[in-house]
Amino acid sequence: MEGLSFNLLDGFRLLDIIDIFLVAVIVYYVYSLIKGTIAVNILLGVGLFYGIYLVVKQLEMRLLTEIFGGFISVGSIALIVVFQQEIRRFLLHVGKNISMRRKKFFWTFLGAKKTAQQDHSEKIKPIIDACRSMSRSRTGALLVFSKYFDEEYYQSSGEYIDAPVSKRLLESIFFKNSPLHDGAVVIVDFRVMTASSVLPLSDSEDLPPQFGLRHRAAIGVTEVSEAVAVIVSEETGEISFAKDGNVNMNLSPEELEELLKEEL
Repeated sequence: MEGLSFNLLDGFRLLDIIDIFLVAVIVYYVYSLIKGTIAVNILLGVGLFYGIYLVVKQLEMRLLTEIFGGFISVGSIALIVVFQQEIRRFLLHVGKNISMRRKKFFWTFLGAKKTAQQDHSEKIKPIIDACRSMSRSRTGALLVFSKYFDEEYYQSSGEYIDAPVSKRLLESIFFKNSPLHDGAVVIVDFRVMTASSVLPLSDSEDLPPQFGLRHRAAIGVTEVSEAVAVIVSEETGEISFAKDGNVNMNLSPEELEELLKEEL
């Protein structure tokens, strides 16, 4: 038994342990991104397909082996096409974490403190006032706060405005008889860039049944970009905040203000 144990550990290096650990981290990240989405079912289907291929190959069933082998040969390209959103989301999370740590190190190194929250308080106030007013009147609204304006992504599906954000502007856009009320308002650097924008819906299967299109669109856009979103429910007037595919619900205007100060 001692000889067997020695043989198993023979040639096992420290780099092998690091290799296994890194693979486990990647698998964990991938699983956390696709958990509760339709991608899990697709992945199971791919695994079953590959398992059948191994069985027919072992049984020397030549025709089926050729058919399944043809699909397996282009498997990497097919996986990229099928899981393009999940791959995009994974790379976005990795890049975001690196960017946040770099900024934190930069500010710590300089010994400086951010004063942007004080400067942004006055700019955030019209947004909070508009959300408070729409919440009381149960006016449905969806506001997306993006760090940059992707014209091809947002403008192609909405009306280009490019105007300073204000309480009256937001209320007039989301007024139920307004032609622009259906869709999202995209805000960049406290300017309303587009209105009535169509956003990608989340394909997560774990969302509560009471979530409507606004909540699903808010979750969807925050899953595939660094944007954050604010939702005002038309049915209940409840204010919600979405970030990284997660939603904070039933927020007060004061709680929403604190969240926006942190993000903007």
